[in-house]
Amino acid sequence: MTDLIQISPLSAKAVPGLTGRYRTERNFQRLGRLAIAMSLGFLMFLIVSISYQGVGAFFKTEIRFDVEPAWHDEAAGDSYALLRHIVREAEPEISGRKARRDFFRLIGADAEDVLRATIPDKKFIWLPASDDMDMAVKADFEEGASRLTEQQLDWVRMLAEEDRTRTRFNMGFLTNGDSRDAERAGVGGALIGSLLTLVICFLLSFFVGVMTAVYLEEFAAKNNWTAFLEVNINNLASVPSIIFGLLGLALFLNIFGLPRSSSLVGGMVLALMTLPTIIIASRVSLQAIPPSIREAALALGATQIQMVFHHVVPLALPGMLTGAILGMARALGETAPLMMIGMVAFIADPPGSFTDPATAMPVQIFLWSDSPERAFAEKTAGAIIVLILFLILMNLGAVLLRRKFEKKW
Repeated sequence: MTDLIQISPLSAKAVPGLTGRYRTERNFQRLGRLAIAMSLGFLMFLIVSISYQGVGAFFKTEIRFDVEPAWHDEAAGDSYALLRHIVREAEPEISGRKARRDFFRLIGADAEDVLRATIPDKKFIWLPASDDMDMAVKADFEEGASRLTEQQLDWVRMLAEEDRTRTRFNMGFLTNGDSRDAERAGVGGALIGSLLTLVICFLLSFFVGVMTAVYLEEFAAKNNWTAFLEVNINNLASVPSIIFGLLGLALFLNIFGLPRSSSLVGGMVLALMTLPTIIIASRVSLQAIPPSIREAALALGATQIQMVFHHVVPLALPGMLTGAILGMARALGETAPLMMIGMVAFIADPPGSFTDPATAMPVQIFLWSDSPERAFAEKTAGAIIVLILFLILMNLGAVLLRRKFEKKW
């Protein structure tokens, strides 16, 4: 009995090379785990690096100043004059035009707007600090962290020691539009522009893409013409995105005369770019439906249209939504086609409709990354965080919607 076990054809000794194959399989599994660990490590490094650089954009530094009721009468409704009076009276020992001018530069560019919206009878007011002072405070007065002079850094340290500075959540970063001043700049306008652009893109690309896939897969005859269409659809999926921007520039702007830099044109251009992806994914989803579903519907007396739209399409809808998720994710991160239709322009006010001038999040990040001011580097990383969160929320909503329509058979 023992001899029979030893010469069993299932033993490693009985099969030449079986031990080596097992070893190769274990090594392959180790390489797979190592690849997954490296991918997660690179992803975590990217997230931590961006978060470290951009978390400061969500917070701002403010300075407290005392306010006397009589100062409002002296300023006679002039908010700029009142601002200079408040700053001058806050540090009366600072003398000299240059010294006062340097101290006034510690105040942010949007301080006048805050003062104008403040109740006049307040005894003190918190005014936003300039971007240079904000960078210095966040860096804990590290040398070279800002462009402040030594005298200005001494004043900032004095304000901090007197408990006249604080750090608050910067809501303006999420609600304001673009600005030349880093203190006023925000991603609110770009967020609205991206949302309006994606709405147009989804409405056009998803409807047209699904209808095209249904026709090619369920109704079109299998001949040379449909084969030609299939080859061209597959080729369009790999065309560089800037080509679609040139197409939108020539077609929508030059021929049809649609408004330049608008979310309408941006959504139409991105819809052309995402159409091949949605068509291919929708066709694959239709092909995955078992033929028995179609045969059972036709056997019960359903017409071909009823069979397709009552039985096949509802079962294939989750896969179609997956293609839409991939297309929208690609459209959200595109910059080149939007630059070709003018959405790279400086847009200070958030768009109010689909035809208003607008910009998008990737374009806004590109503009800020090219700015020489250090505060915009922080804004750039913060905008990337907002873009990633927006993409996660959009994909989460699409996944939940896909699960809602998912059916088992």
